[in-house]
Amino acid sequence: MLVKTYSSTLFGIKSTTITIEVNLGSGVNFYLVGLPDNAVKESHQRIKSAFKNNGLKFPGREITINMAPADIKKEGTVFDLPIAVGILSVSKQINHENLNKYLMIGELSLDGSLQYCKGVLPRVMQAKKEGFQGIIVPQQNYHEACLVENIEIVPTTNIKDVIHFFNQNKKPETPPIQPKIIKPNSNLDFKDVQGQYQVKRAFEISAAGGHNLILIGPPGAGKSMMAKRMPDILPPLNINEALETTSLYSVSQKVNFEGDLIRQRPFRKPHHTISDETMLKRKLYLCDI
Repeated sequence: MLVKTYSSTLFGIKSTTITIEVNLGSGVNFYLVGLPDNAVKESHQRIKSAFKNNGLKFPGREITINMAPADIKKEGTVFDLPIAVGILSVSKQINHENLNKYLMIGELSLDGSLQYCKGVLPRVMQAKKEGFQGIIVPQQNYHEACLVENIEIVPTTNIKDVIHFFNQNKKPETPPIQPKIIKPNSNLDFKDVQGQYQVKRAFEISAAGGHNLILIGPPGAGKSMMAKRMPDILPPLNINEALETTSLYSVSQKVNFEGDLIRQRPFRKPHHTISDETMLKRKLYLCDI
């Protein structure tokens, strides 16, 4: 018997849908193919422990799992949940009728609970773009996933929630949403700049016309101080720009991201020795070097 579930992998801030094919055969082997990295390969042990601790049966037969497209490297632990659901479905412990309607992401703990995952926002956007009815995410990612409208978000805390959802059409209780807006550098106001009338005029022209701006001067002249306040006079992001900017924060592990929609244009301060190639690669369009 062959069952298919769906997940996604990230390339920068873009997401690609991954089809996970689970086949049950004769024998006792376990095969996981399709260029999985070590984190994906280790899902075997996490899934077995999660099944045991939740009274689920891990099939004592040969299991072959293919992650297609097979020529794309699969990274991370978000594939634990779709692999586990595929195994449950192929062993007839879960109803497979609606599996093709939902994309799933989630890292399993040994007790079957689901852990927070990074990069949820671009995955939800891709799921909506490809016509999935909904996406199943860990409850900790629910607030972030709800930033995308017109797609069903199913928050889960345990693998049993997923089983009840597919077998009994019982959607887990959704946590309350208290939308907030992150405003980087919101305490930096452009009106705080005293004097520097010619430079302020240059900033205004640059902001109004979308022009590049370079500041040259001795240390302490106020270059960084004014550059940090540039976002204050720029127009707010439209919804598409806000989602793209928020996606950058979502996939990054180096920023404190709480799943809120970013409406103000961010400011970054890379090291002054940064190369032109690196600056372009990181898309540091509004920065102080």
